Amino acid sequence: MFYRVFLSVLVATFCVASWAADPRICRDYVSRIPGGSVALCEAAGLTDLKVRSVQGRTLWGTDVRTENAGLRVLVLGGIHGDEMSSVSLVHHWISLARQGVADMPHGVHWRFVPSLNPDGLFAHPSKRVNARGVDLNRNFPTPNWSRDAKDYWEKRTRRDPRRWPGKTPLSEPESKYVVDQIAQFKPHLIVSVHAPFGVLDFDGPTVPPSRLGRLYLDQVGIYPGSLGNYGGVHKGVPVVTIELGSASQLPQDGEIRQMWLDLLRWMTERIKPQ
Repeated sequence: MFYRVFLSVLVATFCVASWAADPRICRDYVSRIPGGSVALCEAAGLTDLKVRSVQGRTLWGTDVRTENAGLRVLVLGGIHGDEMSSVSLVHHWISLARQGVADMPHGVHWRFVPSLNPDGLFAHPSKRVNARGVDLNRNFPTPNWSRDAKDYWEKRTRRDPRRWPGKTPLSEPESKYVVDQIAQFKPHLIVSVHAPFGVLDFDGPTVPPSRLGRLYLDQVGIYPGSLGNYGGVHKGVPVVTIELGSASQLPQDGEIRQMWLDLLRWMTERIKPQ
């Protein structure tokens, strides 16, 4: 049955134990995100991805691999630093993945990165852009980026500093990490968690999910330099973009779980190992 719990969950980490997150790291993150806890963060088993932000902060992540993993899924939170709930949601999903909440015909190798933009998260106040003022979700190397990204920023956003795409594509270490993961990890699916528009977006091949929990599909369009454009349209990797309803409040536990189960059900139907 779909809801049967896996009898065995094999946990994989990126790095050796000496690279694991210090408890102080969890206390720092929990102080900035809603609905989190030090215990939940510590249980995630986050390790040093050996990638540094513009300001030198460590990017943390973890792998969770179920038996007979045939699918690879990259889950990203906190691309925009002021979308704090997205970071917390990924921590909760790591817990569900470690518990083996679901049964799928193909096991899954999950790669979770709760906070891709720690400089934005730890700014005072938290901000959308990274430490160089770049919107990481406009910095991916989509076709004609040099022409389209600048034109879109100048004409459509009226030079909104919160949406500056940067001087060149992949100018930022944080966006470069994601592109490297697409090339090296070769995910069958990317899940990118945002806030606060309360919708579900999708880019790429296959039929999109119609809903995850209370979030319904509402495809908002394609933007120069966005991850959905780069991963879903250009690279052909399905990208599910979750827009939580609030940046500062996390959904209830039951809703978090339902979104997870809906995602797994859709993956079972639509995402197949290649």
